[in-house]
Amino acid sequence: MIFESDDAEDADRPGEGLGGLAARVRALRPSCGPVRLVGIDGHAGSGKSTLARRLSAALGGAPVVHLDDLASHGAFFGWEDRLARGVLRPLAAGGPARYPVYDWERRRYARTAALPPAPVVLLEGVGAGRRVVRPWLALLIWLAVPEETAHAQGLRRDGPGLAEFWRMWAAAERRHFAEDPSKPFADILMVPRDGGYHACA
Repeated sequence: MIFESDDAEDADRPGEGLGGLAARVRALRPSCGPVRLVGIDGHAGSGKSTLARRLSAALGGAPVVHLDDLASHGAFFGWEDRLARGVLRPLAAGGPARYPVYDWERRRYARTAALPPAPVVLLEGVGAGRRVVRPWLALLIWLAVPEETAHAQGLRRDGPGLAEFWRMWAAAERRHFAEDPSKPFADILMVPRDGGYHACA
């Protein structure tokens, strides 16, 4: 499968752009109660948030849960319980999701996010395809950007002042994926290319 363009005009033509992927997602069976929960995983800095935003638009505004909102400085990957309590179980029951949002500058959970149940909800972030999440997913996408490339992109985005944070994050991410890999379980590997995506099932 090729999803070469992510232009908005392509989103309405099945089989072209991210509209082709959106059509595939809509055809999936619900996986989390009435919701088709789609995981978007990959290394930090690989562009998962951008892909989630573009796919959300192709799906007519599907809600997006960002795992960065559930993580914290003290527990980069210790968000399983918050995700289950605030997102997975409520959506599975047909209700709205409500979860705390971490402020990475203030270093505390500063507000609460809420989103209604929808036909499709996107879950993006490092670890979106971890083993405790996979049973809830209708589809798992791995954004196939090499670790070194992704982390370099992230550091350029965040600036040299966060170089030490990125060093700590990279070490924690490597431990996480060594113990609980997502890529081998992905349904689709997506590679950014020329402003769009090349997808391999």
